[in-house]
Amino acid sequence: MDLLNVLVIPKDDPIAFTFFTGYMAMLAASIFFFFERGRVDDKWKLSLLVSALITFIAAVHYYYMRDYYLATGENPTALRYIDWTLTVPLMCVEFYLLTKAAGAKIALLWKLIAASVLMLVAGYIGEAFNPEGGDTAHSVLWGVISTIGYIYILYTAWFGEVAKLAAASNNEIVKKGVRTLAWFVLAGWAIYPIGYMCMPGGWLNTAFGWGSENVDLFYNIADAINKIGFGLVVYGIAITATEQNKAKSKTA
Repeated sequence: MDLLNVLVIPKDDPIAFTFFTGYMAMLAASIFFFFERGRVDDKWKLSLLVSALITFIAAVHYYYMRDYYLATGENPTALRYIDWTLTVPLMCVEFYLLTKAAGAKIALLWKLIAASVLMLVAGYIGEAFNPEGGDTAHSVLWGVISTIGYIYILYTAWFGEVAKLAAASNNEIVKKGVRTLAWFVLAGWAIYPIGYMCMPGGWLNTAFGWGSENVDLFYNIADAINKIGFGLVVYGIAITATEQNKAKSKTA
């Protein structure tokens, strides 16, 4: 009976709703990306597998986070950061895989992973170890450190090594895809700092009184947009390139 009570979705709770829809959407996306691997050329199969892993890992965590939230009404901070520590580096892997044919070195992959880990570890310290009642100085310090990792990934995607390799690939599909993923990093990932600033001690919490309910809502929306959206962009690149390759083969 207690389990049944935990799984009831309150009608007036949009956060519980986004936990459930996020779980189902990411699980469905994972299944889709996995089965669509059979429709693309071999060189794109790994990219789609990574996309499937990203959404599957997120779906598993959302399965537990939704129950945690319904049982406690609290933000499942530790579970979120475990999820992000696994999925965000995998999202950076997509940049490497897309530009590998243009000469991307393994060093690029490790730099992107290191930046993502810095971003996540600093964010976790700022959010999970903030004293009760909210310490703005603590929140800002670790938020700034986290932003350094984010800015590095953003710069690399828009103007740095990833952007230059995409331009050098002479492949319009890859160029367009990398630019779309860069927009996700700029606009989609920007939702996470908004959620971070809603926690006790954050600027939005201090200025407007936005609390944990806003944190969860922003994070849930951002996860669905970014993880599924990243995968759909990669899928679009893979399926378009595969169809073009088939068309060339028929005319050859």
